[in-house]
Amino acid sequence: MDLDEINIARLKSGDTLAFECLYNKWSGKLYNFIMRISHGDGYLAEEIVQSVFIKIWENKDKIDSERSFSSYLYAIAKNQLFNIYEHRMVEFIYKEREGNEQNRKLYENSTEKDTDFHFLDDYIDKLIELLPPMRRNIYILSKRHLLSNKEIATRLHLSENTIESQLSKANRFIKEQLQKHYDLTIFLLYLYLFAGKY
Repeated sequence: MDLDEINIARLKSGDTLAFECLYNKWSGKLYNFIMRISHGDGYLAEEIVQSVFIKIWENKDKIDSERSFSSYLYAIAKNQLFNIYEHRMVEFIYKEREGNEQNRKLYENSTEKDTDFHFLDDYIDKLIELLPPMRRNIYILSKRHLLSNKEIATRLHLSENTIESQLSKANRFIKEQLQKHYDLTIFLLYLYLFAGKY
């Protein structure tokens, strides 16, 4: 049992010192990871690091001790970054497409706003359904369940090279479809789909 596993076991029982040890070891690495995939947004990196470790503490009893802690951290951070970018992106696209005063007022309606924030997720879900069955399953395990390539390979009894190849093809297909319909979103979605392997 390595030091991370020992600290995670102690953390799950509420040990604040174990939490501090994990934070001291991983917060700098996580910050650098976020800086890389956010192209140097230091303020955002600091915000996400704090948010990730708050989430770790709040969900300490649900941490899978058998899963790589670094993979777990990076997956949470990547997902949070995507959510932040998605909200910024949808707001920008909405205002670009609905520039008149009447539609801007409509945008302020919280129900409409929440609906708009999810339209890209809905569209991506439809694209995922178009993938071949094995590729779709691999993509969902990677992007929805946040499993690493190694974990997916073990679960499906496939090589890591096969997993990487299938994910690459799925990402390329989804990116091409998004390019056709949402040109302004590609850069931000690219960060989520391609940047940073864990």
